[in-house]
Amino acid sequence: MENVVNPAFWHGKRVFVTGHTGFKGSWLSLWLQQLGASLTGYALAPSTTPNLFDIATVAQGMNSIIGDIRDAQQLQRALAASQPQIVLHLAAQALVGEGYRDPLGTFATNVQGTANLLEAVRHTPGVEAVVVVTSDKCYENKEWPLPYREGEPLGGRDPYSSSKACAELVTAAYRNSFLAESGIAVASARAGNVFGGGDWSANRLIPDLLAAFAASHPGRLRQPQAVRPWQHVLEPLAGYLILAERIASDATLANAWNFGPGEADCLTAGEIAQRLARHWGGDAAWQAEASDFPHEAGLLRLDASLARQQLGWQPRWTLDQALMATISWHKSWLTTANMRAVTLHQIKEFTEHADT
Repeated sequence: MENVVNPAFWHGKRVFVTGHTGFKGSWLSLWLQQLGASLTGYALAPSTTPNLFDIATVAQGMNSIIGDIRDAQQLQRALAASQPQIVLHLAAQALVGEGYRDPLGTFATNVQGTANLLEAVRHTPGVEAVVVVTSDKCYENKEWPLPYREGEPLGGRDPYSSSKACAELVTAAYRNSFLAESGIAVASARAGNVFGGGDWSANRLIPDLLAAFAASHPGRLRQPQAVRPWQHVLEPLAGYLILAERIASDATLANAWNFGPGEADCLTAGEIAQRLARHWGGDAAWQAEASDFPHEAGLLRLDASLARQQLGWQPRWTLDQALMATISWHKSWLTTANMRAVTLHQIKEFTEHADT
């Protein structure tokens, strides 16, 4: 059956997640808890207030270690203590704007941090599979309309994008030089622009729009014509889990993989804002605004046909379903609902949808 995470694989499995306090990491950690994994997380403290990690009490039901991926010794000790079978590496400096502000910190986290993690894996017995999460921005962006495939040249004009391309090279080097011959399968995953409940990162389209709509202000877009591959956060997370399952038993699949939406969901920021405003209702609206934000790519599409064909992965929610789920989560938070329960319920809805 397509795009189905196998609960039997994860139940009782020792799993180590880096970046578990972040937006994607929090969703993934809750999903793994729901699956019954024996979960250890390693990450910096949450970078925003509010944040999903605290609001959804993600630390409940797992071993949460606050640590820096750049601290190789602490990371090695944490990995050795947890003795994981599966490692999912999400820890990163994940924002283009922050990459311009702090390029050295971005390269240290995304490149040296990835090397630290893979070196620690190299010296930790019992690891079966590693999934390193990078970004769709790892490709050399030529501003062309064709979606990027896994074999396209890596690149990156800005520090963040370049750091993710470098992380891909580090991952391939460790796989080919050390880990494959040790029987450890290592794959990388490149996802499109993700959104969902609980993201308060700065200068991100949907979080900024939701905050504006909730305050009865018009949302402001700095680049309304920019095209991105939009998807709910659960879509690539399903891909990471399925990929880990598959490479654990078939090392020939331990390569780079794209996880992105179909062509119909590669829309402009303005089109996303229009749909989000319509689903929010009332007087929600947006407007373009001049910005001195540094260079961002204007056109980016991702070809995920390889994952569809060889992993059986495919998006399960339509774009409108994903936007409505995000609005529902945000409005629940505004009413001080139990956000752990709300988030787990959305994961359950997503997985049940995948089973139909």
